[in-house]
Amino acid sequence: MGPIGSGKSVACVEELKRLAITVQKPNPEGVRKTRFAVVRNTYPELRSTTIKTFQDWFPPSLCKITWEKPITGVMKVQLADGTIADMEVFFLALDKDDDVKKLLSMELTAIWINEFREVPKSIVDGGTGRVGRYPPKREGGPTRSCVLMDTNPPDDDHWYYQLAEVDRPDNWAFFQQPPALFQALDGSWSENPKAENIRHLPDGYDYYKRQLGGKSRQWIRVYVEGQYGTILDGRPVYHEFRDETHYSTDLVLADEKLPLLLGWDFGLTPCVIIGQLTPRGKLQLLAELVSERMGLKQFIQLIVKPFLANELSGFYIGLSCADPAGSAAAQTDQQSCMEVLADEGIDTIPAPTNALEPRLSAVRDFLCRLIDGEPGFVMSKQCPVLRKGFNGGYRFERIKVSGDERYRDKPCKNRYSHIHDALQYLCLAVGREYETVLESRRLVSLGDSINEELTGGDLGYIPTSSAGY
Repeated sequence: MGPIGSGKSVACVEELKRLAITVQKPNPEGVRKTRFAVVRNTYPELRSTTIKTFQDWFPPSLCKITWEKPITGVMKVQLADGTIADMEVFFLALDKDDDVKKLLSMELTAIWINEFREVPKSIVDGGTGRVGRYPPKREGGPTRSCVLMDTNPPDDDHWYYQLAEVDRPDNWAFFQQPPALFQALDGSWSENPKAENIRHLPDGYDYYKRQLGGKSRQWIRVYVEGQYGTILDGRPVYHEFRDETHYSTDLVLADEKLPLLLGWDFGLTPCVIIGQLTPRGKLQLLAELVSERMGLKQFIQLIVKPFLANELSGFYIGLSCADPAGSAAAQTDQQSCMEVLADEGIDTIPAPTNALEPRLSAVRDFLCRLIDGEPGFVMSKQCPVLRKGFNGGYRFERIKVSGDERYRDKPCKNRYSHIHDALQYLCLAVGREYETVLESRRLVSLGDSINEELTGGDLGYIPTSSAGY
């Protein structure tokens, strides 16, 4: 996995050549037999991209290709050691789960899947069962069999992400190429001396620098920096966000000396973000809790309180802040969301405003903070929806008009907007916009039900000044 122009496809072609010419042991007749499948998601891309790359390294004089379906290539050459390399290649377009049946009758040495982010996992699963079957055992069998795959970075909810970053199967190996360029917090770009394939590009690093103009931050993140991300039709709300800077691949551990801070959003998909603020002003997001079509009371009882009791036992809530609209009583039972929270032992105060710009500014203030050379905002890997929102899911929708690109004034309402709203209320509560409110009223006391459940005692009120954080 890596940026564009980094030599991924060529490396896979070279590995097929290595398997055919040097790795595969000859049979008793002195013939090194191999049979490969080369897979791309669509037939046009297979012909125009994948096969073109293949022919750069296996020219027609070496490997003749027959273009009738299935497209096949055959190479039979005498090697310097007197053996013969006898290689067959099948070029297949597979982009649907049903296409796996095209593989089921094949006996293969290895498979190369080009741009596998476009290929269903079922194709990979089916392919692993077809390699290692040629040459047959009576002729010595394959010396090495494998499934090779290359791609530009997929989304972080792609099946590959689960395998590479979470499960890590024992018989898989994962390789991520370094980014071509680095971007500093001030927006400037610098060359990465560890970037691969630079000397083989006609203009070296300038090839990548030319890619920066007119591209979205997410496009650059995927195709230049080689990081997971989603290319969406729209403009990310926070261009200040840097995944490599603000996201931790590990758990962000709670500091037992600091109170918990909660930010809520309501509606049919209630959610809460849980964080802490260090004395130096660094906002650490520990976890997100989200729901789908669940009532607030049910969400608190079944998800929030068990999480606090199991994962954050011994900690106390210093501040709980929410959408100001939650103060209004529901038409059904005349009980507001704030009252539901209070009934469950989580006294919650409304954010000072529901206006969009102050909310966005409060988040940007933390994203742009540097504290002793370290970012003033970091989120744990237990915030996957929030992270994906930062990486383009939470975005301003593009207006389809001719001429210059134009975007709507408000972010799209989608599965990422709810947890981002919750974060905004939290940032308002602990940021500059809310300091006067914090000075004028005491923060939430949880000396009753919740704190008793979490700590076993009455902790009383938290200090009234934000400086205490």
